[in-house]
Amino acid sequence: MSTIPKTPAKRAVKRIAIGDSRALRLPDGVSRKHGWGDELVLEEREKGVLLYAKGTGKWPWATCREMAEADEDWEDFDAARRRA
Repeated sequence: MSTIPKTPAKRAVKRIAIGDSRALRLPDGVSRKHGWGDELVLEEREKGVLLYAKGTGKWPWATCREMAEADEDWEDFDAARRRA
């Protein structure tokens, strides 16, 4: 079973310079936990930014199961998946 917390985990991440751009450095454990590859979809939202895997438009089963157990509101996630 995955170790995704029932409440959103908060952690500091750093922006780093790459040429003339800035990038976010994400912990590798986050990528593995969510099954992310080298490309992600970044979706700007009113309250922040949503990152998810590019391609299949499907959430990993462990993530879905734990979100369902946590009684999450799926409306935003379903809308994000439809736009991918």
